[in-house]
Amino acid sequence: MFIDSTDIYIKSGKGGDGLVSFRREKYVPDGGPDGGDGGKGGSIIFEVDEGMNTLNDYRYKRKYAAEDGENGGARNRFGKDGKDLILKVPEGTIIKDKETGRVIADMSHDNRRVVLLRGGKGGKGNQHFATSTNQAPKHAQPGQEGIELFVTLELKVIADVGLVGFPNVGKSTLLSRVSNAKPKIANYHFTTLSPNLGVVDLPETNGFVIADIPGLIEGASEGVGLGHEFLRHIERTKMIIHVVDAASTEGRDPIEDVKVINDELRAYNEELASRPQVIAANKIDVLYGEEQTEVIERLKNEFEPQGINVFPISAVSGKGIKELFYYVKEQLDTIDVKPIVFEQEFIPEEEYTIDESFEVKKESDGLYVVEGPKIERMLDYTNLQTEKGLAYFQRFLKENGILEQLEKLGITDGDTVKLYGWEFEYYK
Repeated sequence: MFIDSTDIYIKSGKGGDGLVSFRREKYVPDGGPDGGDGGKGGSIIFEVDEGMNTLNDYRYKRKYAAEDGENGGARNRFGKDGKDLILKVPEGTIIKDKETGRVIADMSHDNRRVVLLRGGKGGKGNQHFATSTNQAPKHAQPGQEGIELFVTLELKVIADVGLVGFPNVGKSTLLSRVSNAKPKIANYHFTTLSPNLGVVDLPETNGFVIADIPGLIEGASEGVGLGHEFLRHIERTKMIIHVVDAASTEGRDPIEDVKVINDELRAYNEELASRPQVIAANKIDVLYGEEQTEVIERLKNEFEPQGINVFPISAVSGKGIKELFYYVKEQLDTIDVKPIVFEQEFIPEEEYTIDESFEVKKESDGLYVVEGPKIERMLDYTNLQTEKGLAYFQRFLKENGILEQLEKLGITDGDTVKLYGWEFEYYK
């Protein structure tokens, strides 16, 4: 089964906690702090795998987590870093934030490897908090949390030209004649269940990559039929070939077919309908004389004034195919060759950076409140029930400008300072 879109959960590893520890050596009754630092958490990394062409590997397993960092040890031993988790994807995979739909990374062209979620930093052991006045700190820093995210993986094939058309117009037959692709061909709707890529080789010039996009029908942009399942694969193409059944073997009007497909392209992505196009009027081998001339003239009169050339072809006999593809190659040579890459719109590390903010405010006469993520984290690793923990707490308030802000708000001796579950009386 061809899977080209799936949602997965990813999480980078948590950093290991720093350790509170003191030297315990014979004849050294009051050894200094020797708590080691925690290791860094593992990162989530995406890499392009040249051997993959679908997202089938992510069909059943949907949760991926990198390894946490190891906690610090005694005797200044550093915790071991967590292992990175490398996730392989086929070239052309777009990674999006599931909640917002914004692009995080486009795994195509030069972008072969990306560190999507970095692991949390390891916490510092208590050896780092020793000072001349506090030589036995009883607090250490916890490791930084990893980042968790739900992402959508979407595979958008990389091709210069996209073949579009209703089912059974002969796209697969055309591709099998002119490229190294070997698509399955049968006479029923939605035969092509996955995009077929092939390289069109032209004598005396460079070839180009062509993709047979599964048959589109009216309402595809709204999810009818295969709908969005395959429209995404047209987004990277520089040019579009509409293959139509000029003989109307299934009773459809080829002019209406082109209009319907362009409407679907426009509804899905406005810019798609403005890409250079050409019409391959297929199955002329079953039309004769005036009947063939009339159909081709109708198509030319309708679309060539719009700048869309019409080429009568027979995918079965090969008639007209050479002229069609040399024309396509000439057009590709005039189109900006800059690869179509989806720009990054979402940077997880910016969205989920550690918040170092806090707020100091006067809640009422004699009552002041200090709160914020930075205050919460400080309280997590500070033991306020010890004399040395309180000393560290006071130094924290001073070094971060909190005492200065309280004084500007008019705090006086005896007033209360509230920090989440703690309350203190202020004395200068």
